[in-house]
Amino acid sequence: MFSASPTAGDIMVFHPEFERAGKEAGLQVWRVENLDLAPVPESLYGRFYTGDAYLVLSSTSNRRGDLQYDLHYWQGSECSQDESSAAAILAVQMDDFLQGAPVQYREVQGHESGTFSGYFKTGLTYMKGGVASGFNHVTNEVEVQRLLQVKGRRVVRATEVPVSWGSFNQGDSFILDLGQVRTPGGQVSKSIRDNERCGRANLQVVDEGAEPDGMIEVLGDKPDLPESHSEDTQTDASNRKVAKLYKVSNAGGDMEVTLVSEQNPFPQHALESSECFILDNGTNGRIFVWKGKDANGAERQAVLQNSEKFIQQMEYPPYTQVLAPPVAHRFPRQVFVWIGNEANEEEKMEAAATGETVLVQEDLFGWSGA
Repeated sequence: MFSASPTAGDIMVFHPEFERAGKEAGLQVWRVENLDLAPVPESLYGRFYTGDAYLVLSSTSNRRGDLQYDLHYWQGSECSQDESSAAAILAVQMDDFLQGAPVQYREVQGHESGTFSGYFKTGLTYMKGGVASGFNHVTNEVEVQRLLQVKGRRVVRATEVPVSWGSFNQGDSFILDLGQVRTPGGQVSKSIRDNERCGRANLQVVDEGAEPDGMIEVLGDKPDLPESHSEDTQTDASNRKVAKLYKVSNAGGDMEVTLVSEQNPFPQHALESSECFILDNGTNGRIFVWKGKDANGAERQAVLQNSEKFIQQMEYPPYTQVLAPPVAHRFPRQVFVWIGNEANEEEKMEAAATGETVLVQEDLFGWSGA
């Protein structure tokens, strides 16, 4: 447990799990349970309860053998405000423990960054419930009845839906988990069998129109199913350069967020090394947090928490991305996006979007390539 309660005023509070964090290259996942951290078994990485929040730390070794970190705090669609706030605070505290080295990311269910989703090669699985509902990560739960809807090609996401024909459509794949695993789901269904069921489940691939009696017994007679409904999100390119710069400081005694500039680009000298800043590009779905190398601990912690409140106050979508580079990190000035001749359109769009995320950081500050 904590040596102190995780509140905004607690700086350099260390959790016992921090001692395990980032010791060697690899991935580590923790679930936030009653404002505490609980490690998730490695065999269940990629499975998230929609009512919970998680910390995910990726540690990689560079050419010199030094470890570099990406630290994500993930929020489920039904996560409580308390659990969400605790995850943000724990992320800041782990960042402090790792001496400000990690790049921090805010992740929201269904809108994860490419960096985050890339960790989980069998895709992402969203399960109903959470700590408050008494749901725990287990590895051999035979008495179970659930239905997962599988969507996506490059990033596979499996979301738990009601066990009913009403959840089905003709365009997606579904996994009906009865302790056995039925219907097509590719890597996701195999992962359930091998990891959650310890290899003891019976995996059956079912084509539409050839449903076995076991499925009919659970779901009832099969009705006519609707076609798939695609949910394409379009970004208004005209909003890309609409940004404002805010300073987060307690120089006056109380923590305050003040507007520095209403329009970008911003001169580099606008960033004071003794302060922290929020760069508001929320109309383009992104908030950037900049932590000055000489800012005090309270300011570094508050700036990430205030970005959460900022998203709410500005009425931005809850899945707005937050990116917090390491302390005094200087954003890259040149980015190359290389696209192979045989890349499909989805891959081209993803590559362009990833490159744009980096370039926006440069464009907002008006830095040149000099």
